[in-house]
Amino acid sequence: MSSSIPFERYDEEFLSLTEQVTSKLRPLDPSTASSTSLPPTAEADVKMAHNLLLQADDLLKQMGLEARGVDDAAVKRDLLAKVRVCKTRLANLRDDYESAKNHIDRSSLGLNEDIELGGRNGSSNSGGGRNRTNGSKERLLSNTDTLQSQSDTLANARSIMAETEGVALEITEELGRHRETISSAHGRVRQVTGMTNRARRIVQSMSRREVQQKLILYGVAGTIVLVFLMLIYGMFKA
Repeated sequence: MSSSIPFERYDEEFLSLTEQVTSKLRPLDPSTASSTSLPPTAEADVKMAHNLLLQADDLLKQMGLEARGVDDAAVKRDLLAKVRVCKTRLANLRDDYESAKNHIDRSSLGLNEDIELGGRNGSSNSGGGRNRTNGSKERLLSNTDTLQSQSDTLANARSIMAETEGVALEITEELGRHRETISSAHGRVRQVTGMTNRARRIVQSMSRREVQQKLILYGVAGTIVLVFLMLIYGMFKA
């Protein structure tokens, strides 16, 4: 039976990674951070959060493999439930990462600041020019988001393929273990069958010896009776 100790270590490391991601993304939350209050390390923080998310994703795959490798059904069910909870948490952190990254991208293009200034100034003579500039920036940001989305889709597809391959390998190993168990059972059946055949031959041999012993006993008894009768006949004849 596989031990759950490695899984607990993975779980602790996953919790540590997610806490680090949360600490990196918290100052970048669009609901609390404006474009003018972003920390100077915002871009470095979002890159670090991305790397931590990748590590957490790899760790989550290991946790899934470890959970599916447990023999005890009850323990496996509990561990797989923990894996599902971790997947949900990781998905939420990915959403937070995308929001923070989008916020930083808009800030780097000045869109957030333009929106804030536009809201304070209202309609002005330069409003049309600012709107055109904002439109160009929005299109640029939209194209960037599209490319990033496609990259994320490819990354997710590769991740799913890797996970599927891992599951397939695990199933193959499980089938191999089952095949070995069946082969061992067949070997024991053949061994028991051979022992049964030997026992049958021994019983048959004992039965033949018993019959032979009875025939010999009957022969000896008949000979004794015949000799006794001949003695009596000789006595009367004399």
